[in-house]
Formats: sequence, C-alpha cells, structure tokens
Amino acid sequence: MASNEEIIRDLYVVAEKEPKRFRSLFTLNGYWWDVPAGVKYHGDDIARAADIYSAAFPDMHRALDELYVDGDVVVVQLSLNGTHQGDLPIGLGTIPATGNEFHVPCVDVFRLEDGKVSAFDCYYAGTIMLAQLGVLGNLEASLKK
Repeated sequence: MASNEEIIRDLYVVAEKEPKRFRSLFTLNGYWWDVPAGVKYHGDDIARAADIYSAAFPDMHRALDELYVDGDVVVVQLSLNGTHQGDLPIGLGTIPATGNEFHVPCVDVFRLEDGKVSAFDCYYAGTIMLAQLGVLGNLEASLKK
C-alpha cells in the first residue's frame, strides 16, 4: 500500500490532470472544506467542486513546497498557480474570467483512513487570490448577477 505522503502527492496530480477521478480518492463520508469560501463539500459535490475549479482555472498548478506527515494526518504547504480563464462561482455571485494570473499561498490539511481522504481542509489566501484576479478593489461591481 502507498504511504500517506504518496497518496496525497497522487491526489494533487489527479486534481490537475483527472478532476473527474478526484472524488474516488475520498472515503464515502469524506469531505473537502474550502475554508476561505466557507463551503464544505461532501459526496458527489466534491467532484462538482473539482470541476468548477478546473473550468475556472484550467491551467492550475499546485506547487508543493513542504509535506509534513504525522500518522494519518498530512499537512502540505503549497502555492496555487494559474490563469483565471472561466467563470468562478462564489457565494455572492460569479466572477467571470479575468485572464489574470495568480500565485496564492495555501496550506492543506488531510486526514486519511485506509488509504483514502476522510477530511481535506483547504486554507488558501482568498484575499490574495481575489486581489490578483483584479476584483478585490470593487468586488460587487465585478460579479455577474
């Protein structure tokens, strides 16, 4: 069986190259918590969220800086990098593609059970992302209604 570090490294590859398979890496009751957005995805919503991010940022690359493993917990320090090329739904509305590049610091915390993710807490710097997308200065005016 793969180590917990290998499982998480593979998860990032799948997220970038095979988002449709992303859900299969989670336990039945596993979740993905997008902390800055305040949304926790369960079940098939995990796959839908992966599809949304893939459509908004088709060239997304996650640069892994550090991985820390403590038993069934894996913490990853990384950066999210790409270009905003599609609609990005957020709680207030939808941010249409800006064409802007972004380089956003992030920390992900994973809990694993039997080789699958039972919990994925994603802490990316949302305000940095919105600023780099060019919408933070006047967020309301930047949203589709």
